Order: sequence, then C-alpha cells, then structure tokens
Amino acid sequence: MEHKGRIIKGIAGFYYVKADNVVFECKARGIFKKDKIIPLVGDNVIISINSLEEKTAIIEKIMPRNVEMIRPRVANVDQAVVVIALKNPEPHKIMIDKLTVLIEKSGLDLVICFNKCDLDSEGIYKEFYDIYKSTGYRIISTSAYDNSGLDELKEVLDNKVSVLAGPSGVGKSSILNVIQRDLHLKTGLVSKKIKRGKHTTRHSELIELDFGGFVVDTPGFTSLDITSIEMSELKEFFPEFKNDKIQCKFSDCYHEKEPKCGVKLGVENGLISKSRYESYLYLLNEIKENRRHKKW
Repeated sequence: MEHKGRIIKGIAGFYYVKADNVVFECKARGIFKKDKIIPLVGDNVIISINSLEEKTAIIEKIMPRNVEMIRPRVANVDQAVVVIALKNPEPHKIMIDKLTVLIEKSGLDLVICFNKCDLDSEGIYKEFYDIYKSTGYRIISTSAYDNSGLDELKEVLDNKVSVLAGPSGVGKSSILNVIQRDLHLKTGLVSKKIKRGKHTTRHSELIELDFGGFVVDTPGFTSLDITSIEMSELKEFFPEFKNDKIQCKFSDCYHEKEPKCGVKLGVENGLISKSRYESYLYLLNEIKENRRHKKW
C-alpha cells in the first residue's frame, strides 16, 4: 500500500520520510539514480512500506517540486530567513549581499533576521536596518539570550516551510532551541582566532514546529558562488533597483559607468544604500573577472 509523505532528513543514502505521523527510514528506487534524480529534504514523495514494525519503506515516486534550491539542497521551500549575528561573528556586508542575491535568484521570499541583538551596544542594528530598509525585505531582530523578537520570528515562520540560511556561529540553532524547547539542537562557539563559527548542523533536516510550519536547519557556510549569474541579470536581484523612481536612460544599463544612470542617482538621493550599491559593483566585477578567466 502506498502512502504520501515528506522527506525530513537524508543521511548517507537513507531518507527519513514522515507519513501518517510516522517517520520511516527509506531507500530510494534505483530508477532515481538511473535518471540522475536525487531525493531532497522537503520533497513530497510516495512510499511503499516494507515493515510497519521496523518503520522501513521504499520511495516510489517524487512529486513535482515547486522550488529547488542548490545550496542548501532542499525542495519546496516557501521562504528563506537569512540569520546574521550583530556581533560574534561580526556581520560581513558582501557575504550578506551574496546570500540575498542567490536567494532572490531561487525565487524565494526573503526575511532578514539580525540575531544576538543583546550584544549590540554600538548601534549596529540601526546601521544595518538603514542599509536594507529600501530592499523591501522584512527585517527583524532577535536574541536567544533574552528572547527579544522571538514572537515576531514565530509569526514569520508560522505555517510556512522556511530555510534558515547564514554563516556558522550566528545562532540559527540557538534561536530554534528557544522557540521550540524540545529540539535540543547542538550549538557551538565562535572561534576567537578566525571570528567564525564552527559547523554544528551536519546535515539538512526539516523540523516540524509545534505552532505550525517547518524549518530547514542547514549546515552553516561562508563561501558563496555567484559565478553562475550573468552580468546582465545581477541587477534583477537587487530589488531596490526596481523602484519606480529609479529610471535609467538605457534599458541595458549596468549601473556602472553609463551616463544618466537612475541607480547611481538613487544612491546620491538616498533611495538606495551606498553599501548595497558598492556590493553590487563588487559582485559585478567578480562575475566579470570569472568570465575573463574562462576565456583564457
């Protein structure tokens, strides 16, 4: 008998599927490997049960995906919550903007969560809020230490499938442990030498929340590859550039050296953050350099 379920975890060729409120350890049919289809966390699947007592089953079919993310490799996600620590580790603007560009490319809704606000004695949150307010992204601040902002985070996560993205050490596991006490996710300290966190999440896992919705807790990462993005499309992933008040003389404007560029004027007039524009130029140059090296 076949049952509908969802992959909540995948480890070493085994997939853990929740179906009928039971979690089954599953292997995938060989046809998926033959067709070069890899089951992903978040996939809606059809399984046939081998043993109800041992809770083992076979994945027979993977249903069509609404969304497939490349990194992390998860499917059928509604939104990405980018978690950034205000301190320990220090927030890195280029890294944040690379991450938002990749999420924009994937088509997900995006929320920015600035965590560890209890450590913010220098007004860092206001600085970053001012940078990102023109993007239209929802921006929240949280702390697992004093629980501030966690009710708003619950509201963001409620009845959606969300991926928590961001570098290691920013507190993704910590805030999940607070909003759902029975998780007991492993947390880690930030290296004093390199100012980065060590990975505490070893695999992607779909976690069901008591108040509604799911989150994908994923391994932290700091290396983000944007070189698959074309120079001409990068501007599409900076939503503030699409403001109705931003008008360029040329439709194919790269917002770099062209005359009468609406984006450059928007920066001068305060409609666009100077920091975001500098990130755009940095990423545009990174893509350009990659294309140049490929020609050689």
